[in-house]
Amino acid sequence: MNRRLSLAIALFGGIVAGNAPPQGADPLTATVDDSAVRRFASLFNETHGKPTAPQIQARYLADGGRALEVFTPHRIVSAEHLTTVVAANPQLYSDAINRCLPWVESTNAQLRSTYLGLRGLLPDRPLPQIAVVIGANNSGGTAGSGIQVIGLEVICRLSPTEADFDDVMRQFFAHETVHTFQSAEQDNAANGLLAAALQEGVPDYIAGLVTARVPNPDRDRWARTREPWIWQQFQADAAIVRAGTSAKGVMNQTAGAAYHRWFANAGTPPAGWPSELGYWVGMRIAEAYVAASSDPHAAIERLINPDDPASMLRESGYGARFKQ
Repeated sequence: MNRRLSLAIALFGGIVAGNAPPQGADPLTATVDDSAVRRFASLFNETHGKPTAPQIQARYLADGGRALEVFTPHRIVSAEHLTTVVAANPQLYSDAINRCLPWVESTNAQLRSTYLGLRGLLPDRPLPQIAVVIGANNSGGTAGSGIQVIGLEVICRLSPTEADFDDVMRQFFAHETVHTFQSAEQDNAANGLLAAALQEGVPDYIAGLVTARVPNPDRDRWARTREPWIWQQFQADAAIVRAGTSAKGVMNQTAGAAYHRWFANAGTPPAGWPSELGYWVGMRIAEAYVAASSDPHAAIERLINPDDPASMLRESGYGARFKQ
């Protein structure tokens, strides 16, 4: 997952009046909307895997609904861009359509189980609709107001078996739903790396609670044995990011390089590191923050929209674990 894969775009309204359940998807009947992928599949098969940009625009992107509206900026980008990517990777898209699309319907059970867990943990939060789309092989998913959208070709690439596909989809259902609860209006220029760690690590923490599975277990195994060293490296890069970020949140080249050691490096992490290690750091801080709180439910609610990442880190006691 890269940083764009999991952008938090909107904050849902708070508590619904009285005892009525929040508006949104019903966890007992929620389904994954695969209509966009089926439209693309029809076009792909009719054109023998060589759709043109005008065809993609007219038969896939135009009037594509809320899911494609959310997924197009920064991901699909344009019909021309998607056409170029499909032409360069025809087998990837054929595999997504022929192997993984038939598996989507079976993940409705995973979605409902995950949503029942989220409803129990966060009863006043409306659950988003879920859709899968075909993208430009650059994003597994993102969240918008009232919806989370998953890029099927990326999930398929990560899933050699149906069991893997189910597991990855379930993690996305949980992680991206938390992003729909987060606010996009926080000013985190002063603590950019720490804020990003919480922005991505909190969804991974909550995903672990409701799925009973650690997100990215290979990364977790690698990191657990190196945690003091990882924290030392993270603090050093956090200071570089702070020093090199303007008041408007723009990073200079040095700060950007430090940031990308932790985020937006899926497939291209620093030598010897797992991808997106900042997610793991944020997850561990979130775990520590909840463990240190006298009210775990309130702590989780605050973590979803951290108002002061630096103070929350101090209150978690996480950094103090590694002081000599």
